[in-house]
Amino acid sequence: MVGMKVMVRLRMSSHDAHYAGELVDGARMLALFGDLATELLIRLDGDEGLFRAYESVEFLAPVMAGDYIEATGELVKIGASSRKMVFEARKVISNVRGQADVAASAADVYPEPVVVCRAVGTCVTPRSMQRRAGIVLPDLVLTAAIVGAEITRAQTPWLPISPAEIADEAARCREAGASVIHLHVRNDDGTPTQSADRFAATIEAIRAATDCVIQVSTGGAVGMSIDERAQPLSCKPEMATLNCGSLNFGDDVFVNKRSEIRDLAARIRAAGSLAELECYEVGHVEEALGLAAAGVIAAPLHFQFVLGVPGGIGARDAHVAHMRTLLPEGATWAVAAVGRHQRPMTELAIRTGGHARVGLEDNIFLEKGVLSEGSAPLVARAAAYARELGRTVAEPSRARELLGLTR
Repeated sequence: MVGMKVMVRLRMSSHDAHYAGELVDGARMLALFGDLATELLIRLDGDEGLFRAYESVEFLAPVMAGDYIEATGELVKIGASSRKMVFEARKVISNVRGQADVAASAADVYPEPVVVCRAVGTCVTPRSMQRRAGIVLPDLVLTAAIVGAEITRAQTPWLPISPAEIADEAARCREAGASVIHLHVRNDDGTPTQSADRFAATIEAIRAATDCVIQVSTGGAVGMSIDERAQPLSCKPEMATLNCGSLNFGDDVFVNKRSEIRDLAARIRAAGSLAELECYEVGHVEEALGLAAAGVIAAPLHFQFVLGVPGGIGARDAHVAHMRTLLPEGATWAVAAVGRHQRPMTELAIRTGGHARVGLEDNIFLEKGVLSEGSAPLVARAAAYARELGRTVAEPSRARELLGLTR
């Protein structure tokens, strides 16, 4: 499975020292990488396979006898018989050398691990030797968040505002690989609104331009009442967001009382819409699970982990891994990460079987200092990454199947 990781930690002994001053030969790191590659192949294919070649190897810091090395290997691409992997070795503990009045046995734990070697390599398991079929990742649902409530034209001229502009951008995102449009709308002056009439006009324009699933926001903008936030549900959208808890949102507070969450959940269900469960914290996942247990929301459950918002959970691999462990069987999940975190977290989700949201609502830059010309380039980049890994990008009809939409 793409994204599978393995790790080994061991102490370099005097037998590993090959050069003067107890310096360890760099080949020792490559031997560790070979062992990690073998484990990955066994887990994937049930066979040790063969290491074909390294594409790159970087030796970045010396390794000495007595150092503790933590080495990791990750599977990043699977072909018919080839398996591409990335490796990294880090010093986590080191013997203390050369300090006066310190015993020869003195050692310290590094506050932060020191990377000593990185490598990229390709292994091969012939088809005839593959004893397992491996894990096939589901088709990828890409959501385009093309408007949002916070971004302004002063920040990017590519922000669509009118219904026609939003529909045009939705069509561009569909062409780039999006199957869901996450929808906020604006007044003519660019201010956020939850007006039912404005949503209806925009939804009509989008439906005339594309077959994407339309997912309306019931989050609106900070400070809006629940009645105001719920207005787009009158349009009977296929999907609607349900924010599952309060949090500090930058310098503001995004309030979602438990009673209000249940109120909105009931309104979403009455509209015949599927709730996307917006989780900015681990506690929000627990709240959503509580809603399901109480029958307030019903399966299929679709979670979105919103990462990197100041005041919410950070954009870290470990956070995503933990939240995934909380989800019930059959639930789907996606990642939406803000700013510079959007690309790495999107790619993490793609590698590990999740879905992803990209777009100007969360990130206006294609590269550092380079504005994205709308949301479509961000969608196209995510779709290209998925295809490079061999993962199919879902068409809207397939997205409806994966998310459990029946109409």
